[in-house]
Amino acid sequence: MSKEIQIKNRTVVGVDIGGTKVNAGRVCGENLLDSYLSKIPPDAEHNAQSVIDVVIDTIAKVFTSEVEGIGVGIPSVADREKGIVYDVQNIKSWQEIHLKEILEVKFKVPVFIDNDANCFAIGQRLYGKGKEHENFVGITIGTGIGGGIINKGSLLKDSNCGAGEFGMLPYLDGILEDYCSGQFFIKKIGIEGVEILKRARNNDSDAIDIYKQFGKHLGVAIKSIMYTLDPEVIIIAGSIMSAREYFEKAIWEEIKTFAFTQSAKKIKIEWSETEGDFQVFGAAAVYLDRSSNL
Repeated sequence: MSKEIQIKNRTVVGVDIGGTKVNAGRVCGENLLDSYLSKIPPDAEHNAQSVIDVVIDTIAKVFTSEVEGIGVGIPSVADREKGIVYDVQNIKSWQEIHLKEILEVKFKVPVFIDNDANCFAIGQRLYGKGKEHENFVGITIGTGIGGGIINKGSLLKDSNCGAGEFGMLPYLDGILEDYCSGQFFIKKIGIEGVEILKRARNNDSDAIDIYKQFGKHLGVAIKSIMYTLDPEVIIIAGSIMSAREYFEKAIWEEIKTFAFTQSAKKIKIEWSETEGDFQVFGAAAVYLDRSSNL
């Protein structure tokens, strides 16, 4: 049975922590009331507290007495129950940060933390292209690839922080992430994706063929998701979308080889944006989703 998440007249803060910035916004319903953007400090590699201070200061800029809670999205693995952030690749000093506890002590409201791919998925469920779907997978593709699973209208609750990490599955001579993200162009082709896109737009046949290869690999990843989860729809977003016209057909060509013909015909792929403040809404959605379980 689907869980209804009430968002009307609820004011929360969503926080998107990236490798170079912290973006916080105060959200009420579907409206962004206020937002503030800060840069990650240059000493982040060896000074964990300086990053914590920036996160706190950024939240404080948008926090008011009406705020009932805070949701935080991070580009790494998080213990969702304890609110501990582990091994943030772009913030080397954040190896084990008890962020939930720190923020709850500071702001005196409940805090829920999750990885950015889960934030994207539940954000799509509440605010985006997943509104009409009970069971779907959200995939974000950039330098890496991440996934969030929506099951019966809510985020799939995993046991050990690993659900949705499709990019870690073994594939060819490595893992899927090596072939289904920006890593493919750098590791396997030896050229930055931006340069390949420029060449493709100039009708370079080799560049266009590279995108076809990429689309085939991404199609394999999508088939793996179909075999294991059988979602109604897969929602894809990320920087790779700017080149979508060059690889989307190859995705569908690969999906046609799916063992179950009717599933291959029924599966839908939606494309969404993650730019601007959408990740703030996604982080806010994590709070709204988790608090509805209390």
